[in-house]
Amino acid sequence: MLISGFSMIKNASKLYYPIKEAVMSILPIVDEFVIAIGDCDEGDNTRELIESIGSDKIKIIDTVWDLEKYPNGMENAHQTDIAKKACSGEWLFYLQADEVVHEKYLDTIVNACKKYKDDKNIEGFLFKYKHFWGDYDHYHISHGWYPKEIRIIRNNPEIHSWESAQSFRRIPNFDEINYRQQEGTYKLKVIEIDAYIYHYGWVRPPQYMQAKKQALDTVHKGSKKVAEIYKNAPKEFDYGPLNKLAVFKESHPKVMKKWIEKFDWKDKLQYSGKPNPYRKKHKHEKLKYKILTFVEQKILGGKQLGGFRNYILLKKEK
Repeated sequence: MLISGFSMIKNASKLYYPIKEAVMSILPIVDEFVIAIGDCDEGDNTRELIESIGSDKIKIIDTVWDLEKYPNGMENAHQTDIAKKACSGEWLFYLQADEVVHEKYLDTIVNACKKYKDDKNIEGFLFKYKHFWGDYDHYHISHGWYPKEIRIIRNNPEIHSWESAQSFRRIPNFDEINYRQQEGTYKLKVIEIDAYIYHYGWVRPPQYMQAKKQALDTVHKGSKKVAEIYKNAPKEFDYGPLNKLAVFKESHPKVMKKWIEKFDWKDKLQYSGKPNPYRKKHKHEKLKYKILTFVEQKILGGKQLGGFRNYILLKKEK
């Protein structure tokens, strides 16, 4: 049984992505790791970061991003598909550039792949998520954040990255252009395994967080629109008060040790008090989401009301 890892990235060092740590976190259990590296800005050293891992399992594909051909975030899905197509494994393990797997889950993941290798009814595996925010000690338990997502898929040419690369769908006869199409697409049949993805996408020094947010908005809204939006925007991102979030008391993945040691923006974070009334509220700060979160966590025992659920859950694997 072969397992391929795959991902895509552009401007990792410029935008403070822990892509090296993401790759290293699952490298012990994959037979190859395919990564599509976009046309990075001058001075960015994404390729050097990946090459410094020093593993012959890693395969780099150089790409050029085209936001006109793939607007509205679809270039993310297109780049993901480029890496996926180059994978040779029976199972394909996708990680975004800010997602890391704790080593304590690796055996669970491999065992699930082995157990369901010949069960063609199973098209993928669903992972739970921990979304960190601001620093490495706080994370979201909020209706505004997806609690689960597909991260391992079967190597089926009909399965494609979907929308803005958050998830996957089976798309027969896909034109490889419209990654946001709904008609003629099928949700994957998946099994939920008892493992988490640690998402560090919102843990950066405030100036890097603002730059990353602007870059992501450019992929979704276009450079002209984003230039207007950020014309008078502050240079640093405001995370708001962190004491409203859950406190993380477990361990982080070992591969994150050196990355976390770089944490030096504590004095720029707000740990108590009220949010800045002059900025737009974050989703988790809005009354609607506070009420929904309270109902889900205190009344429904964590069961989500509605929300994005791009899969057909067959069972939970313990």
